[in-house]
Amino acid sequence: MAKEPRATASGTRNQESLKQKERALLSSARQASGQTTTPSLVHEVTPDAGLLDTAAATLRMLAEPTRLHLLWQLTTGPKSVTELTELADVPRTVVSQHLAKLRLSGLVDTRKEGRHVIYSLHDGHLVRLIRETLNHADHQLTGEPFHE
Repeated sequence: MAKEPRATASGTRNQESLKQKERALLSSARQASGQTTTPSLVHEVTPDAGLLDTAAATLRMLAEPTRLHLLWQLTTGPKSVTELTELADVPRTVVSQHLAKLRLSGLVDTRKEGRHVIYSLHDGHLVRLIRETLNHADHQLTGEPFHE
């Protein structure tokens, strides 16, 4: 089983900086080509190998119960490490390690408020994905009929 990359402060900053530059370039390219900058809920795409790999990486990050619980907590809005620790009922070090992995994978964003780091989900697609994943699991466990 492959080990997940370990987060380092300088590596994290470099990756986040590259991701921000990448997003800015993509946004500029879309504007230059006349594509709309209004976000859409549905993207009609034919998945290629790169898209499938990226989607699988996202799903792997959701495949750990503590991480999924932290992400679910963030579906209601931004939270500090202290709030997430209390809500998840696991040690702060465990929460911090999972948040570092989520940050490196680009699933969560951070901002500073004084001495506190506030975490939030990167976008609405993740909010919907997490909620639908848990709703699907609820149907499986309760036997409630599946629906469209």
